[in-house]
Amino acid sequence: MGRLPAMIMALLVGSSWAHAEPGKHWQTANPSEKPWSAAISREVQQFADEQKPTAIMVVRDDEIIASSGDISAKVNVRSARKSLISALYGIAVEEGRINLDSTLAERAIDDSPDALSPAEKTATVRQLLMARSGVYHLAAYETPQMKQLRPARGSHPPGSFWYYNNWDFNALGTIYRQSMGDVFKSFETRIARPLGMEDFSTRDGHYQKEDSSSHPAYVFHMSARDLARFGVLFLNGGRWNGAQLVPAHWVTESTTRLSDTEQQERGYGYLWWTYAKSDSGFSAFFANGYGGQLVVVVPSKHLVLVELVDLDANPHGVRTQRALDLVSRISASVP
Repeated sequence: MGRLPAMIMALLVGSSWAHAEPGKHWQTANPSEKPWSAAISREVQQFADEQKPTAIMVVRDDEIIASSGDISAKVNVRSARKSLISALYGIAVEEGRINLDSTLAERAIDDSPDALSPAEKTATVRQLLMARSGVYHLAAYETPQMKQLRPARGSHPPGSFWYYNNWDFNALGTIYRQSMGDVFKSFETRIARPLGMEDFSTRDGHYQKEDSSSHPAYVFHMSARDLARFGVLFLNGGRWNGAQLVPAHWVTESTTRLSDTEQQERGYGYLWWTYAKSDSGFSAFFANGYGGQLVVVVPSKHLVLVELVDLDANPHGVRTQRALDLVSRISASVP
């Protein structure tokens, strides 16, 4: 990526453009001051009645515009975990602790029971962040669809092909631990505490190991109100309460469409999804987990939507596109 977007972001977050953050606890918008919020509240409640998420909330800067369900309930966020570790990578890269262009071979990353090939070991950390490693080893914590769609080993050279690959994501966890320490402790100290998260602690994370690979998944359980703070952090270009927690250029780069995906409207950055509708001009970026775990950020409207679904209570989950369509409709109602 060039430096121009980073420079622009740095100027923006340092100016009056930067938006407000919530205080110790979230406040609810006053409908008399924001009359447009009443219609959004009704639409969100109707969505919740139909789809039955555990919690859903829409925030604008430092206020809750609409919510339904238990926003303090901690739920397994599934693959939304990847956007959380992306923020940690941005900090580690800025501090010079991780080089994005270092290879798996240089970092002594292998796997078992099946070892990586010399060609696979030429994949870089950057390619893992982009889901372009070309390493199609079995991985922990895969969905049935991931297993079904996984390409054959050696079918694509590193960097040449995008595939939503849990091996890449889990190996990033191993690399992070080698360089920076425990993922969950880092998230607590570098992200959760500075943001004033009300529910998260290191006890809400665990590593899920499987026999298929030596790289475990890093599993987060989080509340909707804590994830909303994370969304506002990225809405504000990585800045919170006057401090640059995540580098502004990393926020820009990681949420930029760096790869096309199988769905035209969706792209992929560094562990973040992007979304753009050409007919309406609506655009957003989002963290996405299986079953309806979402953090959607709409910079142009200062909006963040969070949805969490406990799949034990609602095993069918909520389709991602339904929530994205809701965000698009809500955005059109915000001045």
